[in-house]
Amino acid sequence: MVQNFHIPPVGYGPGSQPAPEDGAELEFMEMPGDMRTYSAHVPHLDDLSGLKPAIDLLHEVAAAAARVGETGKSEVVDLSPLDEKNRALVDETMGEGEVAIKVRGLPPLAIQESVFAGVWRVSGGGKDVLEIGAVPNAALTRAFEPMVPARSNAPAEGVVNAPALLAELAEKSANFEGELDVINLSLLPHTEGDLAWLDLRLGQGSTDILSRGYGNCRVRATALPNVWQVQFFNSMDTLILDTYEITTMPEVALAAPEDIIDSGLRLLEVIEAIS
Repeated sequence: MVQNFHIPPVGYGPGSQPAPEDGAELEFMEMPGDMRTYSAHVPHLDDLSGLKPAIDLLHEVAAAAARVGETGKSEVVDLSPLDEKNRALVDETMGEGEVAIKVRGLPPLAIQESVFAGVWRVSGGGKDVLEIGAVPNAALTRAFEPMVPARSNAPAEGVVNAPALLAELAEKSANFEGELDVINLSLLPHTEGDLAWLDLRLGQGSTDILSRGYGNCRVRATALPNVWQVQFFNSMDTLILDTYEITTMPEVALAAPEDIIDSGLRLLEVIEAIS
């Protein structure tokens, strides 16, 4: 049966109503912006003389990415043999990607993902390498070394629900067998005192991660094994999701195998354009 067609009433829609007397107009919230996306950067070189070591090393990284994407086993390419000119070419080609990692302790390490997912620059403690993998090994193996030990005598002012949360986190940590579990603080009742008390009782591990996109994701290892605090912020740096993840490494910091393989292919394209 054909439905009756109704003509919209006159006097509705944009421009149909007079402006408010005070002259105020409707303002829309600014949409998120500044998302980082991959765009190939090809270094401009007028002279390739003396740059064979850098070109060879980039080929080595591309081949390693293909292997790592298939096997899942990280590989390391040492940058120390390169002279200043060759290292500058590698630096420019690698660029900076979305994820930065700081590993505190001895030795402290600064880790920066390149524009090629899964290719990481690892510096510190006399080390300057490119590590190809889902995440650099040091960020995993040293994550829960306590930089700020857990305080069992933390003051309990304003604490309401935190003891129950701590008991749940401790139980999940003790029985962790590799399966991800998430406690979403944004959906649970808690006070500022609860959060402060949890921070003190969990302590701080050695690995801090910042992943940038439409907003920021900040990941911090606690001193409790396999327990990470993962916080998502929008483009205006407002906290929109606050969680604890019980896992080996939060997925937001990991490069996927298919992305690592793709990085090797894209790097070969850049090398071809350079040479």
